[in-house]
Amino acid sequence: MSAEALDRRLMAAAIRLAREHEGRTGSNPSVATLIVREIDGSPVIVGRGVTAIGGRPHAEPQALAEAGELARGATAYVTLEPCAHHGRTPPCAEALVSAGIARVVAAATDPDERVSGRGYAILRAAGIEVEEGVLAAEAERGLAGYLTRRMKNRAHVTLKLAVSANGKIGRRDGKQVAITGEISRRQVHALRALSDVILIGVGTAINDDPDLTCRLPGLEDRSPIRLVLDTHLRLPLTSRLAHTARDVPLWIATAAQQDDPRRAELAACGAEFIASDAHQDRLALPELLEDLAARGLSTVFVEGGAAVAQSFLAEGLVDRLVLLTGEATIDGDAVDAPITRQTIPSAFRLVSSATFGTDRMDEYERV
Repeated sequence: MSAEALDRRLMAAAIRLAREHEGRTGSNPSVATLIVREIDGSPVIVGRGVTAIGGRPHAEPQALAEAGELARGATAYVTLEPCAHHGRTPPCAEALVSAGIARVVAAATDPDERVSGRGYAILRAAGIEVEEGVLAAEAERGLAGYLTRRMKNRAHVTLKLAVSANGKIGRRDGKQVAITGEISRRQVHALRALSDVILIGVGTAINDDPDLTCRLPGLEDRSPIRLVLDTHLRLPLTSRLAHTARDVPLWIATAAQQDDPRRAELAACGAEFIASDAHQDRLALPELLEDLAARGLSTVFVEGGAAVAQSFLAEGLVDRLVLLTGEATIDGDAVDAPITRQTIPSAFRLVSSATFGTDRMDEYERV
């Protein structure tokens, strides 16, 4: 295997490791580090680390601690440029230098002005060989929330739509129709577990009365914050969302006044509120995403409502599309899907396709 092929293979392993804590590292990105050295003529992983739950410690010191003295003269594979700024702990770039790392292979560059390029500069100044940009695009997919928050000052948005074979997403009378099967629904729960926030409109909350939790065995504690767009506070106190607000966080974005009695009633259930501006009865989405970013939240998974989906699309706020197409058709007075596989806007490119049971999942990213 060539040196370039080996670097790509080990970086791919690091990127997979980084996914373990995706959505669980607070305002910090989930980053992975592998420490690799040659033993008896073969490369061996002697240390590994991934950003801890909550965001600390970072991946590099964990991997170095596991490697111990074997880190001296070894190669470090990092999915994001090592941090260069002093906080409560020394910068990760300096930790790599102190450990005697001889070479660093990095994927994505950190856009944080306290780090960008400076982490690499610290390494090179110490005589460490640095290879940048190895599988950068692949690493950036997992880091998309963090990168969007840093570069655009807003949360990254994934829009999920389940579309019937005839291009519908539901019935106008509110009766629920199964568009996709159980295997696809489990995939959606897995995507929820990777997100900071799951968002729906209040119409969907009223019609479907969803839980919006991750119900995969072993991942129940990875349910994201549930956020409802509710301009006038119409969410019923009898809803599942309100009933479980003390178990799984429920946030409500609203333009209702502070003295609206509904605020006190929902607050008593455990709901929290994000004050939002409204125009023509629609909440200001760009400002909402900025508010979420200011709270250290990086990823929003938009699940519910044709109107909500269309609003995010119309304002150019969708970064990733997950389109589930089922075999069933919805007849009668049905709601047209804002997007189908045949009408994907030119601003998006297909990045992956998969089949789950009889359903197809296509994933697109903004170009």
